Amino acid sequence: MTSPEGSRPLLKVEKLCAGYGALPVLHDVSLEVHRAEMVALIGSNGAGKTTLLRVLSRLLPCSGAISFDGRDLTPMTPDEVFGLGLVQVPEGRQLFDRMTVQDNLLMGSYRRTDKAAIACDLERMYAMFPQLADRRRQLAGSMSGGEQQMCAMARALMAAPVLMMIDEMSLGLAPVIVEQLVEVLEAIRNDGVTVLLVEQDVQIALSCVDRGYVVETGRIVHSGAAKDLIDDPAVRQAYLGV
Repeated sequence: MTSPEGSRPLLKVEKLCAGYGALPVLHDVSLEVHRAEMVALIGSNGAGKTTLLRVLSRLLPCSGAISFDGRDLTPMTPDEVFGLGLVQVPEGRQLFDRMTVQDNLLMGSYRRTDKAAIACDLERMYAMFPQLADRRRQLAGSMSGGEQQMCAMARALMAAPVLMMIDEMSLGLAPVIVEQLVEVLEAIRNDGVTVLLVEQDVQIALSCVDRGYVVETGRIVHSGAAKDLIDDPAVRQAYLGV
């Protein structure tokens, strides 16, 4: 589902440059994400995808412009950006390993004040991820990689995100788990949550999103509808091996 032509993007990035100290990583990156879209950011390891998410979450400084729902993000702190509903599921999940699954989920809702709504969303997460319901009292660090990824995504959803950025969702997971997580992405998009999916696995990413951007050495080199990118000879040769 793509937003109407000409509508204001939810997220707009213009000529963004960033890096680590004297090491430049991103060069003149521009992209847009509209409400209720699923958009993929694809590219090989080291292309700059995670760096871009860190910039959007305001964990790294940058030059250029970032607007989210019409607001300038560049002067904001990570907590302020989180409060606007721009929520990240980081690569490696970064759960609180020695806390229970339920306490991890509740940490996602720490800025919310409506206890009834939080309780309702908690039960909604358990319905969406039945494995977590069975393990709600279990320490998060003792679960399998797939269950930990579910927990990380559910924790982000407990923040009531407007836009959820997911970094390497499928990394190291069995195909059956990935299929389940893709179904979750469709469900949350149908609930109105916008998704920016960062993936090395181009086949998985382009099979479930509306549009995609291809990143190489810190630059956007291709963009378009997912169906067009997956048929693009350059993309197929570089990322699909065909």
